[in-house]
Amino acid sequence: MFLELIGTIFAGVACAGIVLLLNKLTGGRLPKWTTPVAAGLGMIAMTINSEYSWYDRTRDQLPEEMTIVQEVESRAFYRPWTYAVPFVDRFAAIDTVSVRTNENVPEQRLVDLYFFGRWAPVSKLPVAVNCAEGRRANLADGAEFAEDGRLVNADWIAAGANDPVIAATCGV
Repeated sequence: MFLELIGTIFAGVACAGIVLLLNKLTGGRLPKWTTPVAAGLGMIAMTINSEYSWYDRTRDQLPEEMTIVQEVESRAFYRPWTYAVPFVDRFAAIDTVSVRTNENVPEQRLVDLYFFGRWAPVSKLPVAVNCAEGRRANLADGAEFAEDGRLVNADWIAAGANDPVIAATCGV
């Protein structure tokens, strides 16, 4: 966040400097308001570029073992350009290396689901997936394991085999 702020300030200074140089080359013919307007437009352009490139930069830094299962696009009235071209400001991914199975319950798998958000710390959620029944359960909600490895007290969600978390986990 701090580096983006510094980059935005430098973009404003650079655009203002270009207009000042153009004004000098044209013999001072440009109106005086063009310098601050150019600085402001440069800062807005840098902010927009940073918003749209965050997802690609973050995704490219993930290890190959991470599979993105959901992207959330952002639209806001105070950013009218996002209605024409929305940008991804959060996404979820599973760590395929973290997929664990129990030989007593082969249809059930455990996986770590990670949530990434712009301006937010990464959070991790352990999830149980039943590949045979197309269900998944959040393990942070007080679920426990029985002696045979089965999950008890879990709040299962019948998401179906087309659910991206289930598809990615069971496809491993």
